[in-house]
Amino acid sequence: MTTAEMALLPGQHLDAASMPGHWVLARLGKTVLRPGGLGLTRALLDHLAIGCADTVVEFAPGLGVTARQTLAHRPAAYTAVERDPAAATRVRSYLVGEQQQVVVGTAQDTGLPPSAASVVYGEALLTMQSAAGKAAIVAEAARLLLPGGRYGLHEIAVADTASAAQRASLEADLLGAIKVGARPLSRSEWVSLLATQGLRVVHHQVAPMALLEPRRLLADEGLRGVLRFGFNLLAQPVCRRRVLQMRQVFRKHRHLMTAILLVATKAA
Repeated sequence: MTTAEMALLPGQHLDAASMPGHWVLARLGKTVLRPGGLGLTRALLDHLAIGCADTVVEFAPGLGVTARQTLAHRPAAYTAVERDPAAATRVRSYLVGEQQQVVVGTAQDTGLPPSAASVVYGEALLTMQSAAGKAAIVAEAARLLLPGGRYGLHEIAVADTASAAQRASLEADLLGAIKVGARPLSRSEWVSLLATQGLRVVHHQVAPMALLEPRRLLADEGLRGVLRFGFNLLAQPVCRRRVLQMRQVFRKHRHLMTAILLVATKAA
């Protein structure tokens, strides 16, 4: 990663010991930060079926990996809503034409007009929100969607069979490892959350939560990316400790967690 690219990474001013886990991974050169990896992101885009007539809104594009894939479908318009100025600048560098823009703002309150999009999606966003935050973002997505529009999610799901104690332990361990409050829902809870805003799930799919496992790293980053990531791990001991802690937590709770995608439609 060049010096210029490093300057566009979110969280560069933060201490590696306390910064959010996804920005630790980005600092080390990891480009795919979604729980189900590139495979589940591609599946999400396939089921959203974005075409040249679509107006698309993406919540929290981060490093812009999915944004670039979406733009390859040549939608009629694309808007990214990103609260981090560095991430917004990075995504803006991928855009061309007057119908593509980045808005610095939050997914809870985008400032965009109602019924502005035929497709809205977000990845690895809702899991990190409180119950009120989740509800506000889903409500904003529904407000933005045209009748018949599609809403896509790529998040973490907790097993339907998990007890309250298991969920509490999982959330506490995730907070300790990634330094962000993560509150994953079960599949049925995700479906119910969408239903509160009149969004009906038409497709769901799961994948292992294997973000830091060797096979997933290779699939997401390629051999060159894995080598870069490994070199940076060796060179940055504080980040290395953070990554090892995250992987330990993911492995400890792997029987409780999966990555999940959901695609829902708004009533016509």
